[in-house]
Amino acid sequence: MHADEFVHFKVTSLIADRKSKAPPSSGSPKPRSSGSRSSWSSKHRGEDRSLDMYLEEIGETALLTQPQEVSLAERIKQGDQDALQKLTKANLRFVVSVAKQYQNQGLSLGDLIQEGNIGCIKAAKRFDETRGFKFISYAVWWIRQAILQALAEQSRVVRVPVNQVGVLHKIGKVASWLEQDLGRKPTDDEIAAFMADTTVGEVEFVKRIGGTHLSLDAPFSTAEDSTLLDVLEDELAPPPDSSLFKDELRLLVERAIETLTPREAEVIDLYFGLSTRKGIPLEEIGTCFNLTRERVRQIKEKAIRRLRHVSRSKSLVPYKDED
Repeated sequence: MHADEFVHFKVTSLIADRKSKAPPSSGSPKPRSSGSRSSWSSKHRGEDRSLDMYLEEIGETALLTQPQEVSLAERIKQGDQDALQKLTKANLRFVVSVAKQYQNQGLSLGDLIQEGNIGCIKAAKRFDETRGFKFISYAVWWIRQAILQALAEQSRVVRVPVNQVGVLHKIGKVASWLEQDLGRKPTDDEIAAFMADTTVGEVEFVKRIGGTHLSLDAPFSTAEDSTLLDVLEDELAPPPDSSLFKDELRLLVERAIETLTPREAEVIDLYFGLSTRKGIPLEEIGTCFNLTRERVRQIKEKAIRRLRHVSRSKSLVPYKDED
């Protein structure tokens, strides 16, 4: 087995291993329901138990300090497969956080996690530790990209034209390089400028057609039977433009964060869960950076003060009274 395949197998097989060890359900077998929704829920209860065991296992893996990440990255460049596995496994909890953002779009959470693991492995092999950034700040793009690519292959309504697939892949590589070089997510203008032969409009178009659709029949979660179709006409549902509003506000916030130092930006990102949608306690962030909880708190407070100053700009004023 090739070295890359071996590492991929060892990481993604954790879920399969835990499934095989999952305890059987107690009590007598229940008759199979004739309803499609109830049978769907029954089918996935076992997977939920296995997934819970997997999440518990990766949660026991200690987070790495920045010096440890640097050491592992250096060993990975020398072909050390054990170092590749250690760096990847220590960040699997972040993969889960990202994967949860893409549920009910055609793949199960377990499949999304495995695809994200693949992206995490790719990031570990390409990570440049000399830039001074934490690994997860760089890896989150690769994790998302791997998940989105899998969703696109499984559930795309309109296939990306063959001649655009290469462009989409090239844009992804350029965006990844620029993000590591700049210490932040590059804008479409910066990507287009770097590629030279691609306009901003083409970058926006190719990224847009790389999106996926959302199934109206998919349950919100394996714990309930309600679907999106059940709430399409719900008067209490958020207005149709609310997601666009939030996306625009999020973009403005990201641009404001670009005014921070790399360390401040990473602390804010991890603490508030801007990249993973789930914040991390100060103690764990301190472990990542080899800093005390108090020092991390000081960095966070200083960054927030700077962001408050930026928030007085005209671009963010219209959003201050919004929820």
